Amino acid sequence: MGRPVIGITSELEAARWGDWIREAVVSPVSYTRAVEKAGGAPVVVPPVPPDSVRALVAGLDGLVFTGGGDLNTELYEQQRLDETDPPDHRRDRFELALMRAVLEAGLPFLAIGRGLHVLTVARGGTLTQHLPAHRPSRARYLPHDVRLSPNSLLGRLLGTTIKVPAGHHQAPNRLGEGLVVAGWSPDDDVTEAVEVTGHKFGVGVHWHPEEGDDPRLMAAFVAAAAEHGQQGELGEQRGQPARRAEQASKAAVKPRAGARSR
Repeated sequence: MGRPVIGITSELEAARWGDWIREAVVSPVSYTRAVEKAGGAPVVVPPVPPDSVRALVAGLDGLVFTGGGDLNTELYEQQRLDETDPPDHRRDRFELALMRAVLEAGLPFLAIGRGLHVLTVARGGTLTQHLPAHRPSRARYLPHDVRLSPNSLLGRLLGTTIKVPAGHHQAPNRLGEGLVVAGWSPDDDVTEAVEVTGHKFGVGVHWHPEEGDDPRLMAAFVAAAAEHGQQGELGEQRGQPARRAEQASKAAVKPRAGARSR
């Protein structure tokens, strides 16, 4: 098997190249480079209509839900605060449908920043819309101290205390179904990471591993995606003899052209 195919979510924004200004699919190249460096084959995934989501998931070995603007507060039944971004309805609809399909399919995923919030809301949870002083700058990732549970996948992989690049002003409030907290701020007030119970690799983090110099999290995710892809290939190979036998059986009972029926 070659490199696992890793989808990377994106957004649609006006972009300029040459004399043209057109709506374009936009994704920070740091995600693509981090996936490629970890051994994956990155594919940028634009927001598509929900009825295309299942086919999209079937073609991937893993998925990165990327950072971005705040989710529509109506999705978790709150009124939008002044500090909360205006919603991107198209991206919200797509990523919620995509997250639910990924969870149903058991596809390995890494949900970063906004992605953690998509995971929370997709599982029926809610968000704290604004954490005063938690994000000193809107346009910079700053060092962030995080404590990790020693019993979590993240804790076993990274250790129980880490310093990571982050820049978020929201966090899960009520966790969604099947989610467990894997990381906290040093004062225990803010959830910084969650994991999906029973999922091979279903991880959400507030920090941005693609912007840091620690490759372990991205490498572990890509390795899980590669294993998932190999299992899918084995299942496909095991199913081929049965399909060939079924086709042969159908061919055996099919009347020959011109044969007289009795």
